[in-house]
Amino acid sequence: MYLFSILDDPRCERCNTRWLTKKFEPSDELADETYDAVEKAETSGEIVTGTNEVTKSIERNEAELVVIAGNVSPEEIVMHLPALSKDKDISYTFVPDKEELGIAAGINVQAAAIAVTSTGSAEDDIRDIASKSEELLEAEE
Repeated sequence: MYLFSILDDPRCERCNTRWLTKKFEPSDELADETYDAVEKAETSGEIVTGTNEVTKSIERNEAELVVIAGNVSPEEIVMHLPALSKDKDISYTFVPDKEELGIAAGINVQAAAIAVTSTGSAEDDIRDIASKSEELLEAEE
């Protein structure tokens, strides 16, 4: 299932530019791989959690992969992340559950989004997830 959302251009307060962002539901296999890679990156590399910190890491070109929970409500909280990631040529993917994402990130609360800033031993896994996610997005364009 693919959902489409439209949001205002976050870079321009006066213009009426609209961005079309695509949200996809990954297969269970890809979601499980993503959770595992986030766990591995959290223990051997570096991640940032939370929408604000993820936004900052994207803007600073520090993020290598952005992972967004699909069940965030309201969606506007994370809606800008795909467009911002695409603008900065940073790969992003979605996972179904914010609670599982928080657990994978090693925190005791839900995580709407995380960014892997240093892959550590998860480098190959992160690269694989990024390429699979990009293939899913390109297949629909």
